[in-house]
Amino acid sequence: MKNIINIGFIGIGCRGQEVMKTMLDIDCVKVVAVCDVYQDRVEKGIEIASSYGVNASNDVKGYLDYHEILNRDDIDAVVITTSWYTHIPIAIDAMKAGKRVGLEVGGAYSIQQCWDLVKVSEETKIPCMLLENCCYGRTEMAILNMIKKDVFGEIIHCQGGYEHDLRDEISCGRENRHYRFNEYLNRNTENYPTHELGPIAKYLNINRGNRMLSLVSMSSKTKGLYPWMKQHKGNDYDALNFDFKQGDIVTTMIKCANGETILLTLDTSLPRPYSRGGRVQGVKGIWMEDNNSIYLDNISPSHKWESFDKYLEQYEHPLWKKYREEGVKSGHDGMDYLVYSAFAESVLKQIDPPIDVYDAATWMSISCLAEISIQQGSTPVDIPDFTNGKWHHREKPCNSIYQLDIVNDELF
Repeated sequence: MKNIINIGFIGIGCRGQEVMKTMLDIDCVKVVAVCDVYQDRVEKGIEIASSYGVNASNDVKGYLDYHEILNRDDIDAVVITTSWYTHIPIAIDAMKAGKRVGLEVGGAYSIQQCWDLVKVSEETKIPCMLLENCCYGRTEMAILNMIKKDVFGEIIHCQGGYEHDLRDEISCGRENRHYRFNEYLNRNTENYPTHELGPIAKYLNINRGNRMLSLVSMSSKTKGLYPWMKQHKGNDYDALNFDFKQGDIVTTMIKCANGETILLTLDTSLPRPYSRGGRVQGVKGIWMEDNNSIYLDNISPSHKWESFDKYLEQYEHPLWKKYREEGVKSGHDGMDYLVYSAFAESVLKQIDPPIDVYDAATWMSISCLAEISIQQGSTPVDIPDFTNGKWHHREKPCNSIYQLDIVNDELF
């Protein structure tokens, strides 16, 4: 078995550069090719891949057309960190070219492209992994461990949010060549669902014994960007006259086959501290992220919240125990390194990734489905079963320390 994998990077904006640096800290990763539509970003990618990490390369090639990366026989996998609307089309082309795919997060633009992603992966037998880093957050993995150990009992309801003040990133999108400006100008939807939905889907065994059936999405009015632009860009800033479509708050309620409900919140254009708004509620207790609190029936003081801190220590996921002993790496408090390590392992060992193409299609589909629901006056919309019925009887997941569908303490 080879001990080095050659990666091609497609998309070298700010996020792409961060992802590349973190991946280059992984022992088995070597970046041999980079691509972006902007030449200066290509040059930056070459600089990073040539000088950073344990496997810096002396022969990194740069391209403006990603097809040139896909045509290379020496590349084992590609990582796609481009604008949201190009994610799935590039992933499909990559799988057709025989390249394993690591796909950065975002929402889909049509149900058809989600089906196409699944179909091409099934036909080519090439895996596609959604690089949802929040599935590997320390707290999220501790909650996963607690759920698998039945601490909360049968789960009834989960909540999560992408609650992040991005007014500067959105408003300055044109000068910084960031796609969010046009997204907020032209779409109104739950545009970034997977940060909150990814961990929840693993809590609820979505696509492995459970699935999401339908959703209803509702959008608030659009007011949050204008005061920020007026204050920071001045009264003459042309975008003050633009009709941004994206609502300031979008809430999406999802019903699952096994009876659970999920509430997602998008909140990115109003002033607020960052939060992923996590909440898990079962018949034995409840956890809430925003006040770092937990209440367990017959364990916690009667009707009083406890700090989650001692439970985080008690139920630390074994992967995070190992990780903290070895030294937590960079990237969103360390979770980036774990999700990219999971992807690298799947490529190196030629095994199924822990977040597979069915997860990718299901989670990303929420964006286009929420858009439809909002356009239709917040009517219910069915969520397709991208497994085509396999969720009832999926094959056993790969035995890996990065596995998210089970917690196997014996591997550590």
